[in-house]
Amino acid sequence: METQLVLAVIGRDRPGLVSAVSEVVTAGGGNWLETHMASMAGQFAGILQVSVPVAKADALVASLKQLETKGLKLIIEKASDVASATGRAMSLELVGADRPGIVRDLSRVLSQQAVSIVELETERAAGSFSGEPMFKARARLLLPDGLSESDLRASLENIANELMVDLDLDIAE
Repeated sequence: METQLVLAVIGRDRPGLVSAVSEVVTAGGGNWLETHMASMAGQFAGILQVSVPVAKADALVASLKQLETKGLKLIIEKASDVASATGRAMSLELVGADRPGIVRDLSRVLSQQAVSIVELETERAAGSFSGEPMFKARARLLLPDGLSESDLRASLENIANELMVDLDLDIAE
């Protein structure tokens, strides 16, 4: 029987961080499943999912914790039952002038509609013509049963108008 571990890892960005974590996972009998990692502001951060036999899970967790002596910070959570989320998948893209509160306002609308954010990527970039800071967001959403696409679209269009951003909502592929 297998168990799943979800790890959050952060440390000063330098070569070899992913290698160090993957060596420990493999040596501990784990299988590296999913990962989202990035370097930001001189720090390297990531979240990953590992599958490991139940009998080896505690030893793998202990081995992973030893990476903290190499300057990594880890949070490790075990999940014995991995439930898959259900609902209709949609993708969202947003672009507009950067200002504080965009993620707060957008996530508030999604939360009020009981929409789950499965994945969220944001970035701040210079506008192609003006050079002014632009905020871009891409998200994968999971709509609950009973919420129509048109109701969600109407709520999002209202907030997009308030935020003065362009927003695109499509059925996820």
